[in-house]
Amino acid sequence: METLFTPMFANAMTFALDKATTEGKATIGLLAVVSLFSWTVIIKKARQLYLAHKAGRKFFEAYRATRNPMELFNRKADFTDAPAFEVYAAGAEELAYHLKNNPVTVRAKAKSASDVTDFGHTDHLAKSTVTKVSPSAFESVRVVLERSVGQQALSLEKGMIILSTAVAGGPFIGLLGTVWGVMETFSGIAIAKAASLTAMAPGVAGALIATVVGLFVAIPAMFAYNYMITSIRAITQELDNFNSELSTSMEHVYVDNRSVAEEVADALKQIFPERAAAADFIPQREPVTEHTFTMSGV
Repeated sequence: METLFTPMFANAMTFALDKATTEGKATIGLLAVVSLFSWTVIIKKARQLYLAHKAGRKFFEAYRATRNPMELFNRKADFTDAPAFEVYAAGAEELAYHLKNNPVTVRAKAKSASDVTDFGHTDHLAKSTVTKVSPSAFESVRVVLERSVGQQALSLEKGMIILSTAVAGGPFIGLLGTVWGVMETFSGIAIAKAASLTAMAPGVAGALIATVVGLFVAIPAMFAYNYMITSIRAITQELDNFNSELSTSMEHVYVDNRSVAEEVADALKQIFPERAAAADFIPQREPVTEHTFTMSGV
């Protein structure tokens, strides 16, 4: 059955194409161009999504194996084709810039009671500092991360408009060719005044091939579009989640969230090292004196 169907289908297509009008052949040529662009996008986008999934898994495994959010950046790790890595690299580069050019030096905290003397920190802790950034400087890191997520989403969606156009426009372009061909067929029959099936069949067959080609263009594009847009949405959601995770991790490790009083006290400790206790520099609130009021009746 299949051996008979294939030659019959090929012969039918050849016959219909031969009987198609000039307008119908022009429509088929336009559909062929749309199909070429559509399949180009399908192949390129399928490869891009495959590499994004593969490289993304490797990046997340490497990132979650680290203890410091800047470790992969400092090691100059490279996970090409992973959208999440591009987001990470953009945020890490911005944070590294602020750590270098706008640092906030914070005195390390004592980890146990033995590390603390009567005046606060011991000498070795007094000399131990960590470099952080201010909350205002970290806002630029957040902006860079969010912008990078948007850029990666646009990169993933690039070219999808061609598939959606093929899905929506392919059948209508084919229908236009069919209607045009049928119109010319009936016009020719009316002029010849010979209404017979033999006279109508070639023209109708030549007209219908435009619709067939339009469906051939639209159906593969439809399946590819639905699959790819679902994958792109999943990756984009993954990027949003990673953006929140990375931003929180960077803020926890590298952002100076001290109060104003603590910052002033730390600065004064560097100016007056002999008064090392932070409490000496923080104004103490006077105790509230309770007063008893009595009311006398008139």
